[in-house]
Order: sequence, then C-alpha cells, then structure tokens
Amino acid sequence: MATFTFKAVDLAGVPARGELEAANKQAVTDQLRERGLIPLDIAEDKTAVANVDLMEKFRKVKAYDITVMTRQLSTMVASGMSLLRCFYVLEEQTENEKLKDALVNVRRDVEAGLSLADSLEKHPKIFNQLYTAMVRTGEASGMLEESLTRVADQLEAADSLRRQIRSAMVYPSLIGGFSLIVLLALVAFLIPVFEKVFEDFGGELPAVTKVSVAMSHAVTGSWYILIVATFGIIFGFIKWKTSSWGKPMWDRFKLRIPMKIGDTVQKVSLARWSRTFSGLVHSGVPILQAVEITGATSGSAVYDQTMKEVYESIKKGGSISEPLRQSSAFPTMVAHMVGVGEETGNLDGMLEKIADFYEDEVAAAVKALTSILEPIMILFVGGIVGFVVISMYLPMFKVYDQIQ
Repeated sequence: MATFTFKAVDLAGVPARGELEAANKQAVTDQLRERGLIPLDIAEDKTAVANVDLMEKFRKVKAYDITVMTRQLSTMVASGMSLLRCFYVLEEQTENEKLKDALVNVRRDVEAGLSLADSLEKHPKIFNQLYTAMVRTGEASGMLEESLTRVADQLEAADSLRRQIRSAMVYPSLIGGFSLIVLLALVAFLIPVFEKVFEDFGGELPAVTKVSVAMSHAVTGSWYILIVATFGIIFGFIKWKTSSWGKPMWDRFKLRIPMKIGDTVQKVSLARWSRTFSGLVHSGVPILQAVEITGATSGSAVYDQTMKEVYESIKKGGSISEPLRQSSAFPTMVAHMVGVGEETGNLDGMLEKIADFYEDEVAAAVKALTSILEPIMILFVGGIVGFVVISMYLPMFKVYDQIQ
C-alpha cells in the first residue's frame, strides 16, 4: 500500500483534496469516483516515510487503550469540537503507536470525505464490527455523540469483566508456576543424589521410585526434547482450539468443566452476549445486523451458532426467544426475559437487566471459584512434593527392613 495525494472536484465544482492509501493510482481513482468526486490530479507522496516495523505483527492495541480513546472522543464530540479536531487531539496524546497510526489513517480518510464508520472499518483488528456498527448508526441518526458514549460504556463493561477474570487467575497461575519450579528442582537436583545412594545399596527399587528416577533422567538427560515437545503440544493445542472444527468442541467443553468453572464460563459469556446485544439494539442497529454482530463478537462458537439460529428464526417471521429456549447454553430465565422484552417492545432494556444480573453473578462466581481453587492448588503442590519424598524414602525403608 502506498500513500497518494489527490486534487478533485465534486459534481457541483467544489474542490477537494487529501490523502488516500491504495495499491495504485487506478485504485485511488475508483475510490474517488465512488464518493462522487472527479479526480484532477493524483500523485504518490514520495515524502511519506515507509516505516517498516519488523515487530508490527506482534504489536497489539490493548482494550484499555481503545476504551480510553473512545471515552475521550465521545467527550470532545459532546463539547462541540469538530470531528477532525478531535482526531488531531487524540493523535497527539495517544501513546500506543499502533493505535496512533490507525487514528492518523482514520483522520485522513475523514478529511478525504469518507464517513467515520467507513474509516474505522478499514482497521478491523482495532475497531470490531460492534464498534463500527454503532458508530454508523449514530452517524445516520445524527446522534454520534450518544453512540460514542454507548460504545465507551460497552467497552468499559467488557474491560471490567476481563479484569475480574484475570484477577481470579492470578493466584492459580502463581501456585501452578511455583509447583512446577519445585517439581523440576526436586527431579533435577534431589533425585540424582538419592539415586547414587540407591546404587550402592543394590537390589530392586520400588515402582514409585523407578518412576521418579525415570523423570529425573528425562529432565537432566533429554531436557531439549521435553522443551520441544512442550512447545509442540502448546502450539498444536492453540491451532486446534482456533480451527473451524476445534473451536466448537473447545467452547462446548469449557461449559462442562466441573468445580463451578463451566458455570462461571457460561455466566461470563451471557454477560458479554447480553451487553453487546443490548448496546446494538439501543443504538438503533437493524435487528438482523445486531443478531449477526452479537454472534460474531461473542467469542464462543456455541453462542455464535445459537445467534445464527435466531437470525434464521427472525427471517422466517419467528421470535428471538424461541431459539434461545431450545439452546442449552441459555438458561430458561434469559429466554423468558427476552420473550417479555420482545412482547413489550423493551428488548434493549430487558437485555441490559440481564447483563447487569450476570455481571454481578460473575463477580460472585469469581470469588467463589478463587476460594475453591486455593485448597485444591495447595493439595496439588503438597501431592507433588509428597510423591517425590515418598518415592525417595521407600528404598531406605526397604534397606532398613533388610538390616533388621
């Protein structure tokens, strides 16, 4: 992609100029004609520096950065600032380079006559379907300020949900990492010392001790194979769970995990689903488009499939609630509340109540899950250490019995 500067006029003879990114001049001409502009001059911007960042693909825009940027944008638009001036301000104060580059490109497209939604749509990895659909509706209805505020609220709620989940995973992750370090230390340093003593004693080692010795040999003698195998398993698992056939299986499995984990996953999914659906309906997005976007942004193949069934139901003149009643991923209460919302014409309000309810449920479930995981992780670490200690002392007891 190259940057081109252009001069053009519209059908009324009003001049226009700006910059566009395209593969060639013909692509720029096509874009200008789509906007009702007659190109007069198109030239490649030789002064534009092509900063090729080798780490570009690894750079990410955090959800928090997008949330803050959206809240700032909505506040400035509400204050009466022009859209272009808002973006100039955002470019100056945004620290994330990838987000700043996207904002620069959005501003250039808006300057060239493109709508804000169309400009945002060119950056799908930063501004998803939900974001662009709500902005597009706000532009069409003349209520961009309210739509941006709604998007910011939506992003903040999603960010709060993510923070709750991450905070719940901190303790198990620390304990799991600590237990792995302890296990490797015992296997790599303690067992070899005992193994030399066992060789001096002679005789047959107990089965448990043989397992520990074999683990020690694998860690100390074939560590490179273990590292390659570990990375291979992790890579294979990630590829499987993101594939078109593996993701539905993984998402269904997550809902069935015991010890309240599956219930918590379901509540998180329902909170995200209802908050997204509510935001789209409230913003005035057409119901079919809202259903489609909600499924695509749900993050779960199970909920995406259910929303596809809802889509087909609406096209045939049916209701939203009926496919929800038939899906095991949606509790009966949710289906009935959605049905009441449809009947009373207050679907967005009912969805918002469902979102509030399940966000509170997630907070309670996360606390309960943390309290359950603490003793389990302690038992897990104790079991690892106990297994190694017992496997080392069993041969000593055997030798002691022979001496007796």
